[in-house]
Amino acid sequence: MADNALNRNSYLTQNLGSFPADTEFFGTKYVKVNDLRYGTNPHQPAAYYKPVNAVDSVIGDMKVLKNGKSGLSQTNLEDISYSLNIVKYFDRPACACMKHVNPCGAAIQAGDESLKAVYIKARDCDPRAAFGSVIAFNVTVDEETAREIMSTFVECVVAPGFTPEALAVFNDPEVKIDKQVRILQCGDLAKLPKYVGDDVSGSYTFKALADGTVVVSEPLLTHLKSVADLKPACGENKACGRVESTVKATEQQLLDILAAWYINISVRSNGVVIVKNGGTLCVGTGEQDRVGAVEQAVEKFKQKYEGKEDIHGAVMASDGFFPFPDAVEVAAAAGVTAIISPAGSIKDADVVKRANELGVALFHAPERVFSHH
Repeated sequence: MADNALNRNSYLTQNLGSFPADTEFFGTKYVKVNDLRYGTNPHQPAAYYKPVNAVDSVIGDMKVLKNGKSGLSQTNLEDISYSLNIVKYFDRPACACMKHVNPCGAAIQAGDESLKAVYIKARDCDPRAAFGSVIAFNVTVDEETAREIMSTFVECVVAPGFTPEALAVFNDPEVKIDKQVRILQCGDLAKLPKYVGDDVSGSYTFKALADGTVVVSEPLLTHLKSVADLKPACGENKACGRVESTVKATEQQLLDILAAWYINISVRSNGVVIVKNGGTLCVGTGEQDRVGAVEQAVEKFKQKYEGKEDIHGAVMASDGFFPFPDAVEVAAAAGVTAIISPAGSIKDADVVKRANELGVALFHAPERVFSHH
C-alpha cells in the first residue's frame, strides 16, 4: 500500500511543468501568473494565467502580502473571484465570506456600522461554514477588523488595501489562532464589469467539459443598477386575469432586495438569498427545485441563526422564476415579506395573486441569474 501511495509534492513538482509559461486561447494570449498549490483537490496539478495585455489585473496582479504556509489553490482563487464578484457591487463597505464557491454569508454596512461589525454580520450568518473560508472586502481593512478575523480560522483575506496596523496584526507571531492566513491585495474593483452594457473585454468565462470541449460566454451581469430599477411584479392569465403586486416594501427592504439580488449572482443555482438590514440571514444553494432552495435556506436559518436575528420583515431573492406559488408560501410562512425573482412562469399571475394575499411585496427582475459554476 505504501509503495503505491501518491507523494503529492513530487507528483505536483513533476506535473506542474506541463503547464506552459504562455498560451493563446480564443484570440487572446495568456501568460502564466503562477503554479498553484493544487487544483480543486490535492492530486490535481494546476496553474493560473492572465491575459498578457491586462494592466493591473484585479486578480491576476494581486499582491501577496502574506503567503501563509503555502501558496494558493484553485479553490482559493475561485472563492476569491466569487467573493470579489459580490462586494464589487456596493459603494458602502461590504464583506463576503466564500466557502466552496458559494457565499456562506455577506453583509453591507447599515447606518454607521464599523467594518468589524460588517465582517461579523457576514461571518455569523453561518459561522460553522465560515470556518476556513475566503473573506473579501471592498474597502481597506483596519486593525480592529483584522483582530476579529484572526480570532477564527480563515484561508485567505482579500481587499483593495490594508492599514499598516492591520498588517501588523496578520503578521503578529503571538497570534495563536491563524498564523497561516494568506493576505492578498487585489486591484481596483471598479475595473470589474457589473451591469449589462459594461465593457466585458477580457472578462469572458470559460467552462471546460468532460471531453475537453470549452464553452465561452460573456460574464453574468445584471440590468439592475439601483432601487429605481425595481419594478412591482405583474402577470396575466385566463384564470386570474391581470394581477399586479400591491404590497409596498419599506425603504430598507428595497435596499436589501437589491443587495440580495447582487449576492445571488454568485450563488450556485437553484439559489435563494434571504437578507435583512444589509446582512444575509441564510443562503439556499445548489437545489434542483426552487421551493427546495427556499426550504433549505429557511432550515439553515432555524438551525444556525434563529435567536440571533428575527427573520420577520426579511427579503428574499430567487435567481429563477417561481413555477408555482409554493416557494412564496414557504418564504412568507418563515417571515419574509418582500421578494424579487424573474418573471417567466405561465403561473406568474397566480404567484403575484398569492403574494398579495400573504402580504408579500413581489418584484420582477429583468433577467434570471442562474450560476452553474
